[in-house]
Amino acid sequence: MFNRRSLLGAASLAAVSKAALAAVPEPVIQTSPDTQAPHLPPNGRPYNPVVTLNGWTTPWRMNQGVKEFHLVAEPVVREMAPGFKARLWGYNGQSPGPTIEVVEGDRARIFVTNRLPEPTSMHWHGQRLPNGMDGVSGLTQPAIPPGKTWVYEFVARRPGTFMYHPHADEMVQMAMGMMGLWITHPKARHPQIDEVDRDYAFLLNAYDIEPGSATPKIMTMLDFNLWSWNSRVFPGIAPLVARQGDRVRIRIGNLTMTNHPIHIHGHEFTVTGTDGGPVPRTARWPEVTTDVAVGQMRQIEFIADEEGDWAFHCHKSHHTMNAMGHGVPTMIGVDQSDLTDKIQQLLPDYMAMGSSGMHEMAHMHMPGPDNTAPMMTGDGPFGPIGMGGMFSVLKVRRGLKRGDYSDPGWFQHPAGTLAREVGDAPPAPQAPGTPAEPASADVQVRKPQGHHGH
Repeated sequence: MFNRRSLLGAASLAAVSKAALAAVPEPVIQTSPDTQAPHLPPNGRPYNPVVTLNGWTTPWRMNQGVKEFHLVAEPVVREMAPGFKARLWGYNGQSPGPTIEVVEGDRARIFVTNRLPEPTSMHWHGQRLPNGMDGVSGLTQPAIPPGKTWVYEFVARRPGTFMYHPHADEMVQMAMGMMGLWITHPKARHPQIDEVDRDYAFLLNAYDIEPGSATPKIMTMLDFNLWSWNSRVFPGIAPLVARQGDRVRIRIGNLTMTNHPIHIHGHEFTVTGTDGGPVPRTARWPEVTTDVAVGQMRQIEFIADEEGDWAFHCHKSHHTMNAMGHGVPTMIGVDQSDLTDKIQQLLPDYMAMGSSGMHEMAHMHMPGPDNTAPMMTGDGPFGPIGMGGMFSVLKVRRGLKRGDYSDPGWFQHPAGTLAREVGDAPPAPQAPGTPAEPASADVQVRKPQGHHGH
């Protein structure tokens, strides 16, 4: 829910009037993990607002023609999935922080209050601005001490999707979830920017949180076990809802430690923008997967013309899992029955897993430590979906009202359009002269070398 709270602090950094500094706008705080409705601009130049997936857009205050925002860097508790909460660092009660929306040519004044236990700063990733507003502590400004409020001010010079994050103790602060989105809308019709019916935005982020704990391990470089969109893991990630025939834009920013091939089912799209600006129309081509590298943004657009519930996910298979352990041995084909009987004498609830793959994990709801995200969870209309992490569903329906983002429920397949069982599997073909049973394989024992990332 929204609430307001007052704060104290000395503002500095930007050359703004004493009158402007005399009354720092109160920060708006949001703690709900649900996707909030688009923030229609109450003043200033009009624009078509974005919908931040499992997030929100922060309101502003108009002060003599300047849009004033207030971000509070602070420890937060983020519900990453139902029943699983993480202790992160973020802004205004959330991680990621609220989306900032302006219009090309707007002058923005952003107050940043530091309620962290260490100094921080604010970098406006991808923006054209004066060097002293770039937010690199020690290079373009002193770091913001705890308990102080600084102010940045610049003109949004070009339309596009940008990000904000610290450039102070970056390894810790970004690993703890400090990041957010900045959207600059075009001030008029743009030759390279189409008007869309639905405009979604979210950030990619990753955490290493041990089962049963709540605080990320900040020293992890690649072996993350929670891959998330806007610090939510499936089934906690909201669906992307569209009316059949809508032009849909999805803005995706990556502040993890690795790249993510983002893939959509049932539709093809074009990459229409990056953090460098709109992609010229002559440079676009159709895709169903686009790779979003570290520190990059990709803006994709498509016509949602195929009804259904379409998977939308990162195509790195480990990134659609939750709480995944990297030291689990491969047990496919291993007969564990004797071992299971022996272990159950000591641990009656023990279950052997993995002899025929890991799909059984989607059906099992094994007890784990409190505050642990299940590895695979989320029920669909035909049973467990068997996905977690960076996964959601594009729900395309005919007849939705404009601006209706509510979940329409599961798709009802027209007759004759649903895959179905036709009988038992036929026996596997066998080439003449081959043995009935597979021959034993020659194997060599090697020592484990560890996990080397994704």
